Amino acid sequence: QVRLVESGGGLMQPGGSLRLSCAASGSIFSINAMGWYRQAPGKQRELVAVVTGDGRTNYADSVKGRFTISRDAAKKTVYLQMNSLKSEDTAVYLCNAGGMYDQGYYRRSFDSWGQGTQVTVSS
Repeated sequence: QVRLVESGGGLMQPGGSLRLSCAASGSIFSINAMGWYRQAPGKQRELVAVVTGDGRTNYADSVKGRFTISRDAAKKTVYLQMNSLKSEDTAVYLCNAGGMYDQGYYRRSFDSWGQGTQVTVSS
């Protein structure tokens, strides 16, 4: 089983910055992509940013130029640096990761989610 734990959310004024972290743990054999999603009240969950195992990144148009996703493979951790925050960035941010893990004699695929961390941008 693979567990993802997020940290770094909080309250920030518009124009400010926050850095989110998400650490994966468990009998992980390999991680393919790691990414961040967000869900605001009354809205659907949306992709914010994703980074693949070979370092390719993809961002939602709404965060391009403001957010940066990065990954430390050795620590099995993904980060989201959020700059120039706007009120519309307010949401619960959830970490997602997919890959392979070991369960006894077997190697299985996983697609795991963290519990989420609240980001509130308000003056």
